Amino acid sequence: MDGLDDPKQSTADMTAFVQNLLQQMQARFQTMSESIVTKIDDMGGRINELEQSINDLRAEMGTEASSSPLAPSGKSDEAK
Repeated sequence: MDGLDDPKQSTADMTAFVQNLLQQMQARFQTMSESIVTKIDDMGGRINELEQSINDLRAEMGTEASSSPLAPSGKSDEAK
């Protein structure tokens, strides 16, 4: 009868091993997913800051250009 118990125990051990391995993989995948989402959120924030900086620079250039005597020629180039 011991011969029949060994394959059953071996199957149970293998099942437990595979389940444990899958749980570890799922945990690692979850950690990586959270890390990726965090990095994407950070990049989105940086892009928003960059867009705001560009808009601020454009506004400054527009203010400086309007007070400059060469402003009309600069604006007509932009319009084209």
